[in-house]
Amino acid sequence: MDYLGEILALGVDSILFGICCRLYLKQNNAIKGVQNAEVMDMKPGLEDIVYSQSQHKLPYVAIRGSVKAIGTPITSVNNQNITGTIQKLSLKEHIVARGSAGYWADQERVIQQVYNSVPFVLQNSQTSVEVLDALRSDILDLETIADHFEPSNPSAFDHIWGFFCVRQRGVQRTEEMLREGTYVTGIGELSSSGDGLKLQVPSNGSPFYLTALPISSLVRKLDDQRRIYRLLTIIFGGVGLVIFGIMARHWWRERIRRMQEDLSKRQLEASRKERRKRVRDKNVPDSQRCVVCNVNPREIILLPCGHVCICEDCSEGITNECPVCRAKIEKKLLHTFHNIKPYSN
Repeated sequence: MDYLGEILALGVDSILFGICCRLYLKQNNAIKGVQNAEVMDMKPGLEDIVYSQSQHKLPYVAIRGSVKAIGTPITSVNNQNITGTIQKLSLKEHIVARGSAGYWADQERVIQQVYNSVPFVLQNSQTSVEVLDALRSDILDLETIADHFEPSNPSAFDHIWGFFCVRQRGVQRTEEMLREGTYVTGIGELSSSGDGLKLQVPSNGSPFYLTALPISSLVRKLDDQRRIYRLLTIIFGGVGLVIFGIMARHWWRERIRRMQEDLSKRQLEASRKERRKRVRDKNVPDSQRCVVCNVNPREIILLPCGHVCICEDCSEGITNECPVCRAKIEKKLLHTFHNIKPYSN
């Protein structure tokens, strides 16, 4: 296939372009949603306001309050004086591995990652809102409590093995938490079910955020990501246009070449016809004239039937059946007074 490489490159580029374009549009809609989200003050009458709405909920709002566990909070494994509502424990292995290009590069892989959580609310001195499904939030800001790196002590065998394959540098243990007392901005669906206010993942598909940033800073953070996706979209779109242009250029050149070949072939056929016309005998008996044009002498033998009934000019348009007996034509021979030779168009 002439354009297989270009088609594969264009296909991969189109997939990457579609992914980046989708992420850009998603981020753009997220920014518009955050900017248009109604900022609700946490005050005693808030539950009555939500309960009076359709289906007792506000589809997309922003509230800000401090984190407080409902019941017993989670205690940090590295500092007993720190408590929180969400805990993330990560165990990562750091290695130096040889890549496919033959170069050594630092890599890390997650060995284990565990989340622990307890129910919690966002509160102030006047009211509180329970947060549901916090781990499903698109942005969840956690504070790093501890980050320890334990270097490995390789043996002589490990040094030899690492020279050819993988060298282990060490293990990193990290603890992150959403601490009690942290002020968090929650953006999502606010509902009232009769037993208090609840902030949850929006049912309309909008993103759900739990972040320590104020709304203005969150918008700037999302905008930075949107710019990256827009840049990647432009890059992959430009690459796709270049590949398409190369394919179009190759196709146009091939088309011009074929047109020139067809023109040369037609000119050659015209010159051959003119040359045959000059050398043909003008006084041809009626019984020896071509059965198609009835002008030129019979020059072509049709096989396997063996009829000599058409001229060389008319044989170009007769390829399937003999005009005399309707037998299938398998081969043509050029008949002359001196010899018989294979004929080809």
